[in-house]
Amino acid sequence: MSVLILSEADVRAVLDMESCIEAMEDALAALARGELAMPLRTVFRPPSEELLGLMPAYRGGTEPLFSLKEIVIAPANSARGLDPHQGAVLLHEGETGVLRAVLNASAITEIRTAAVSAVATRLLARPGARRVAILGSGVQGRSHAEAMRAVVDDIELRVWSRTPAHAEALALEAHALACETVEEALADAEIVCTCTAAGEPVVRLEWLSDGAHVNAVGSSVPSARELDAEVVAAASLFVDRRESTVNESGDWLGAVRELGLTADHIRAELGELLVGTHEGRRDDSELTLFESLGLAVEDLAAAALCVGRARERRLGVEVDF
Repeated sequence: MSVLILSEADVRAVLDMESCIEAMEDALAALARGELAMPLRTVFRPPSEELLGLMPAYRGGTEPLFSLKEIVIAPANSARGLDPHQGAVLLHEGETGVLRAVLNASAITEIRTAAVSAVATRLLARPGARRVAILGSGVQGRSHAEAMRAVVDDIELRVWSRTPAHAEALALEAHALACETVEEALADAEIVCTCTAAGEPVVRLEWLSDGAHVNAVGSSVPSARELDAEVVAAASLFVDRRESTVNESGDWLGAVRELGLTADHIRAELGELLVGTHEGRRDDSELTLFESLGLAVEDLAAAALCVGRARERRLGVEVDF
């Protein structure tokens, strides 16, 4: 029995943004139809700032698969020049349980997270929106710049970071304008991507334009917050999965504590929009918010796409196991 090992370079060679966006649409729609299954992720928090997350998922059908992403989040890695997300995605045959592939999880997480924001932007941003603000200049800031270029025509891109030199570097790389303040970046922005590691809100409701769409990416654990409670309360809220949001989103949990929001405030999951069971944006003045948590079924879909393409192109290393 052999196992295919795909490095970070291998994953990047086969997982382009456009294809990943389409794969995420398919996965979220399949989740809404009940064709994929997953539990809430398990998070182990030792007495340190790092944590370990376990994210299993299952796909049935003619080619059933189990997947497991094990990911360590080490916030201090940014200062070390490393991705804060480190780990692997394992793919097992669904019927036999045989392990078939091990993939670098950092690249998969980076690309699929931004691809899901691109799906949300297609579904929820105002038609013709082109002014995009990205808050954060790390791994997800860069990946979101690429994702937004894939779905926004004639884009005008602005970047803000707590570290001005990092904002300048990303702006140069992404052909964007670096901004000195969050307010400057958000002025007249029609699409906003928050990709920070903030523990306290950095976006206030009064800074957002009428009819803006926000992809909130950085608040994927209860201790992180990027949006003040008024933003969450004022917005039409869309999520990747309700269960994940009410248990894990710091933005959501903060708004619940401060303003008493209930789960009824969540309009729909993205998959429900894709299969047509719920409506999205209702008018051009509506503030829409996609709260991104990241799902194990997204990792499964991205990993399966990578493995199929890598075997076609003879990439990676096969090892006896």
